Amino acid sequence: MSDSASIKTNYAEVENAGLGFWAVFSVFALLFLVGLGAFNYMHHHGHYVTGMNNQIVWGMPHVFAIFLILAASGAANIATLGTVFKKQIYQPQGRLSLLLAASLLIGGLVVILLDLGRIDHVIEMATGALNFSSVFAWNVILYSGFIAIIAVYLWTMVDRNKVAKAQYKSMGIINFIWRVILTTGTGSIFGVLLARQSYEVIAMVPLFLAVSYLLGTAVYSLTLILIFKLTQREIGNDLLIRLSNSLSIFIIAVLVFECLRYIINTFVINHPGGEVLPLLSQGFTSLFWLGQIVIGCLIPLALLFGPWFKNHTSTLLISSFLIVIGGLVQLYVIIVGGQSHPLVLFPGAETSSTFADGIVNQYSATWSEYLLGFGGIGLAFCLLLIGLRVLRILPTTLSD
Repeated sequence: MSDSASIKTNYAEVENAGLGFWAVFSVFALLFLVGLGAFNYMHHHGHYVTGMNNQIVWGMPHVFAIFLILAASGAANIATLGTVFKKQIYQPQGRLSLLLAASLLIGGLVVILLDLGRIDHVIEMATGALNFSSVFAWNVILYSGFIAIIAVYLWTMVDRNKVAKAQYKSMGIINFIWRVILTTGTGSIFGVLLARQSYEVIAMVPLFLAVSYLLGTAVYSLTLILIFKLTQREIGNDLLIRLSNSLSIFIIAVLVFECLRYIINTFVINHPGGEVLPLLSQGFTSLFWLGQIVIGCLIPLALLFGPWFKNHTSTLLISSFLIVIGGLVQLYVIIVGGQSHPLVLFPGAETSSTFADGIVNQYSATWSEYLLGFGGIGLAFCLLLIGLRVLRILPTTLSD
């Protein structure tokens, strides 16, 4: 189907949901309830029941939260392709793309709530004065603004009275610009952090943009195929090929920016030792090479480019799943690995004290941290499935 073709799309709720749909919903609901229990346990007892400490202050919950936030931004790219870039093959998927993006973002923000210490700090953060010299303060505005933009953007798609329809293109452009700024803000949390030599490099910003597109497209592809299988809807081969090609491009972009980050850190900024952390540091070598590079990038790239894989559905499913695993590993290496490396307080001088100077910090996530992260994923997909059940989001078909 060409992009210039005229497409008439019918949308419908998930009516007469079968056993498979409710089984999947039950799994995610169980994940959410277990995560809610972990949230209450950590909130009641404090951070000492986690593996985080004075040196590793961002742990596994932050890995899951940033994964969901980046995936949310990237998932909304499908709607942008249809609206801003006029790719009509993507236009029928705009509603699903935006609902998935909002669900993932909410799930990620709930996971990271405990980073505030107590729940009531949310009220203080919302009503108090924000410190606009902090990237974190800007992200509060960016995340809440993104949800509001998605709500209005989705309204322009579903409005039958055509009151909001005239703003469809404008909201698509606003959504695109806001997503770029949002992901830039998330990457800047690390890129401008001077105290951590493994973080402080401006290449973090384009790297996080590429990772966002990659993870968002992978999660969207998994969701699209799963939902359409459960609801017995048809997906055309043309769409599967385009999603596969997009994943290939984003994988290459992630690899390029990872190389750029290493080169800048090594030859431009000259951070002693910090720049080789994911390559040589004990404990992160296998995660970086096997988890991120091989499983998360090279194997999916071989699957997507390989002419011997003819079944695009299976290839896209496997590749997307491996990319998700690789993305989690990549964020773990960046977030936890960057904190584990000893701080260089006085470049060019030797320092020693009794407070962990020059020591590679250790971190081992507890069960509650993993359950909290999976609880965020469960919440995100529970919201998605409920939305699909009550709203006209899904196209009745995406055949060629």
